[in-house]
Amino acid sequence: MAAAVTGLGLRARVTLAFALGALLLSLLMGGLTYGVTRRYLLRQRESSVVHQAYVNAQLVRAGLRSARPDVPQLLGGLETSAAGSQSVLRYTDRWFATSIAVGRDALPAPLRSTVLRGTPARQRYRLDGSPHLVVGVPIPSVNAQYFEVFTLAELDRTLRLLGGTLAAAAALTALAGAFLGRWASGRVLAPVSEAARAAADIAGGHFETRLDEGSDSDLAVLSSSFNRMVDALKERMERDARFASDVSHELRSPLTTVATSLQVMLARRDDMPERARLALDLLAADVERFERLVQDLLEISRFDAGVARLAVENVRLSELLTHAVPTSSTATIDIAPEATDVAIRADKRRLERVVTNLLTNADAHGGGAVRIGLRRVDGTLRLEVDDEGPGVPLDDRPRIFERFARGAAAGRRSGSGGDGVGLGLALVDEHVRLHRGRVWVEDAPSGGARFVVELPIEDGA
Repeated sequence: MAAAVTGLGLRARVTLAFALGALLLSLLMGGLTYGVTRRYLLRQRESSVVHQAYVNAQLVRAGLRSARPDVPQLLGGLETSAAGSQSVLRYTDRWFATSIAVGRDALPAPLRSTVLRGTPARQRYRLDGSPHLVVGVPIPSVNAQYFEVFTLAELDRTLRLLGGTLAAAAALTALAGAFLGRWASGRVLAPVSEAARAAADIAGGHFETRLDEGSDSDLAVLSSSFNRMVDALKERMERDARFASDVSHELRSPLTTVATSLQVMLARRDDMPERARLALDLLAADVERFERLVQDLLEISRFDAGVARLAVENVRLSELLTHAVPTSSTATIDIAPEATDVAIRADKRRLERVVTNLLTNADAHGGGAVRIGLRRVDGTLRLEVDDEGPGVPLDDRPRIFERFARGAAAGRRSGSGGDGVGLGLALVDEHVRLHRGRVWVEDAPSGGARFVVELPIEDGA
């Protein structure tokens, strides 16, 4: 039960708390009301019937003192019809009753014995399934015992009606409490929902989102703190983006000089000693890697600055794969017939970069690509790159497309950890999102990982 309640939302828990509180309070008040009312009515009824029983006992005693009393006529003349009672009399070891249904055997044995010993008594009990009250009065002066049995059916119906009414009132009170809780939780949690929506907008990159501080002094503190946090976060991200952009631009000039000088040295490579050629090859590889890193940083800075734009044209992905996949690749190109002639409006350069980065990622972390597939699914084209690596663990999949996400995910997918810095898949994600598509990773049917890029097809394509 506790686990089920914990699984409910905050608003549902508040509503449930109001409903349970109203129900418990109404049950408590209803129980007290029912108990007090029942005790009062029973006392009133007992007092009335006991008084009537003693009055009738006095009348019986007076009648039995006559010379030749007619007991049946005497009992029939008693005032019992208004109270709905029946009389039973023991006189000279004989039993008399005003009704065949209520006689000696209808009296409770303990009460009968008590009265026969000369002690007045009364007792509530059930007779034929109906509640009754019997009052026994000894009349020792005439050697008799008088019993009067009163029905409590009407009082029982009244109490049942009262109990049903109180139970219905408790249910209605609980329902009203639930509505009140729903309304109150909505009013109380409205600022929290607004903050959640604002946080979601900010997570989506809308840093202009702010909370209205309003007139509530308590909520104003939360709103102002939230807005200051967003301002600080925006300023920090802009500062980091400017830093990355400035560093990338500052590195381009000396890197160009180094690359130009390297080309001059590579032209004289055959004239160098073997050790110098080996050092030159290592330098060329590092400079090429450095150039890719600077280009990636510049591309990322354009996305951060919001200046990345698409140079759209009609692009056939089947033809693009033919040119983007290097001839040295051993991967199988699997293009479905329905996707062969489909053209989409896209930036060809960016899509080539997407394919190149996915193949580079497969080479660095997945043992190389084994299949490159293209197929049409509903209104989209899906590009699939399968590798033969160990795959991507489920826990790492949500963050593998984050920038610089190389840690555990990269380490488990490659023996050496690769030679990148974790920007390749981040750029794939940025390029695909710019095309209003999406990218994800899943398990390949043959083992390893499958990276899937889904791009929308224009209407009529």
